[in-house]
Amino acid sequence: MIAMNRRALLTIAAARAVTATAARPGFELPLRAPTEQGATASRETFNPAESAVILCDMWDNYWCKGAVTRVNKLVPRFVPVLDAGRRAWFIIVHAPSDTMGFYADAPQRRKMTELARAAAPEPRQLPDPALPVDASAGGCDTPDKFFRAWSRQHPGIAIDPADFISDKGEEVYSLLKLRGIRTLFVAGVHTNMCIPNRTFAIKQMTRWGVRCILLRDLTDAMYDPAAAPYVSHDRGTELVIEHIERHWCPSALAARG
Repeated sequence: MIAMNRRALLTIAAARAVTATAARPGFELPLRAPTEQGATASRETFNPAESAVILCDMWDNYWCKGAVTRVNKLVPRFVPVLDAGRRAWFIIVHAPSDTMGFYADAPQRRKMTELARAAAPEPRQLPDPALPVDASAGGCDTPDKFFRAWSRQHPGIAIDPADFISDKGEEVYSLLKLRGIRTLFVAGVHTNMCIPNRTFAIKQMTRWGVRCILLRDLTDAMYDPAAAPYVSHDRGTELVIEHIERHWCPSALAARG
């Protein structure tokens, strides 16, 4: 996929652009957004032509062996979701940070760098409460020390010719604005680190006025149960998801019945 020549990519992109102009049915999705009064749920209808999915830091390797194990289990969940998204003509952005050198010659990367730039608005000043889990020691639950282990996106996640590659918020924002994208579905890792804090992810996009939705079954936290609040890893991830729902954006399940 990565090596596809530019002429073939442009042909596919043009064909998809024509198809995308046809009316397509919306899809309904239950959203979860806890409040001080308790969890609230609502159902919304989304237009695929106005929707995008971004995959945050789904790398080929991590410095923490516990994280590697969990991400390897998470990867197969992405495959049917991305396949369904492509069939519905979602825009899909792969954002494996710090690996753009690996993708320098990929058409999916080049077409992103060649996009016109949309001026981002002045970021909104929003409250940013502390997270409910302590990852100040790195959050790893296995006895590993930090090193830069990643070089590319996980090979188990295919990059289609129609997809995009970027780890830069301004590029992603420009793509969304130029394509009329109203909703950015965010997936990947880690829920308490890169998912909120990357320039292309939840906090910055929300500050720029982009409506984000976290796909909570396609994410995982970097949390060690030996740290506060001393709960299981899965519960720590859920606490972070609830924090994001309460303070930043709702969540949804990618795997729908």
